[in-house]
Amino acid sequence: MSADTRLPISLHPELQFDYEASAALGSSLADTYSQALPFPHVVIDDFLAHDLIESIRAGFPEDQTRHEMQYERGYKGHHKRQINPNQCAPHLVKIFNAFNSAPMLQFLEKLSGIQGLMPDPYFQGGGLHETKTGGFLGVHSDFRLNKSLNVVRRINVIIYLNIDWREEYGGHLELWDTGMKRCLKRVLPEYNRCVIFNTDKDSNHGHPEPLTTPDGVFRRSIALYYYTATATELPSGDRNKTHYKPRPKDRFSLKYYLRKFRKTK
Repeated sequence: MSADTRLPISLHPELQFDYEASAALGSSLADTYSQALPFPHVVIDDFLAHDLIESIRAGFPEDQTRHEMQYERGYKGHHKRQINPNQCAPHLVKIFNAFNSAPMLQFLEKLSGIQGLMPDPYFQGGGLHETKTGGFLGVHSDFRLNKSLNVVRRINVIIYLNIDWREEYGGHLELWDTGMKRCLKRVLPEYNRCVIFNTDKDSNHGHPEPLTTPDGVFRRSIALYYYTATATELPSGDRNKTHYKPRPKDRFSLKYYLRKFRKTK
């Protein structure tokens, strides 16, 4: 993206998005978003101002934080670390609060056409993500119901923090068709690249190939989720749990496990 189409944000004094400019940017990308396959999405390079994205990258917690989640083995997350920004330094807390601000919501509403979006101040499942060498995340469609807030998940925003990421490292975000027959898009997790997409019941995505990074090189990202209000129950066919799905080339034992896992939930 050119400098004048970045998401407008300033570091000082209030760390606030510009409301009108954010809405205009969302509107300018709305057609691209709605027409994308296999489900509505957009990939935006150079998304945040340089000073802002660099401050997030530099402030990424190296040491373990309180209440963070770690997944060491399995299709649902292998060598993965999930950090709640509310447990991070005040600077990062302030930045994530800006991601939950009204101008950010206005940008996403104009982009997606979904009205009444709201953030999750608790960042359930979101925040800062890290995957180390050999790690991966199986293809899945996300949980829809945030039980604590009684809201339905509608939009995912992922912003990558990986400087000098190489093609041979892998870690591509894969977007799969509804029937899990074909991967229709692969996105390299390059620095300051943003991917936004609808979280419908068949928005199948993941980075299922093990990372081939050198030791000490991590795949890091920001994950933000946005919701709309709902009644007590989701529409028929929706779920309140993440739904992991095998690819055609995956081994039979994994397919059997995932099928059995779904039946027991």
